[in-house]
Amino acid sequence: MTARAPEDITVLLVDDQLLLRQTLALLIDSTEGMRIVGEAADGVEAIALAQQTTPDVIVMDVRMPKLDGLQATRTICADPALTSTRILMLSMFELDEYVHQALRAGASGFILKDSPPHDLISAISRTHDGETLFAPVILTRLIERYLDTPRATTTPEPSRSSTLTARETQVLGLVGRGMSNPQIAEHLTISVRTVKSHIANLLHKLDARDRTHLVIAAYDHGLVTPRT
Repeated sequence: MTARAPEDITVLLVDDQLLLRQTLALLIDSTEGMRIVGEAADGVEAIALAQQTTPDVIVMDVRMPKLDGLQATRTICADPALTSTRILMLSMFELDEYVHQALRAGASGFILKDSPPHDLISAISRTHDGETLFAPVILTRLIERYLDTPRATTTPEPSRSSTLTARETQVLGLVGRGMSNPQIAEHLTISVRTVKSHIANLLHKLDARDRTHLVIAAYDHGLVTPRT
């Protein structure tokens, strides 16, 4: 067996279809820089294994027996011991309702099961790096619905915006518009490294789990609207 580096992205794979789960596990575990730390067939097992292994990323199926992926995601995201764990939802269907619920549950992204293998690997890596894995159009629809519904407990508090610097406020607004780090860097004429530093500060100050929730914060703070 190939030796694994401590900095490898650790992944917990959750899916009730054994063949698919084993295929994805083989793909992930054979990718340099990643390793599988557990496999689960339902939400109950997922919660238990997440608590045991504290993975960097959980690839979570939506529809499963005993406890579905959405409920398991809510439980995991509410666990103080798992605040650094990010969840990438996996589904056969790109239904708005599934994606909306995944976001509200605390998921960091959503990918289809029929996506090319390299897309899944990229999604895991980007999720680990704190990027948003929702298409801009889908994310806009999600935010429109989010603003019309009661706030989830994971939502950053709007009052915390008073602690942001002028530059951080600018960056937050651009994140809310769906810009990537390189696009923000070009727009503000700063380095990508500086953008990443501002993003890290925003995540800390707004108590946001990931970039998706920074987008929500941008809308909550009135820095961007669904039609900008």
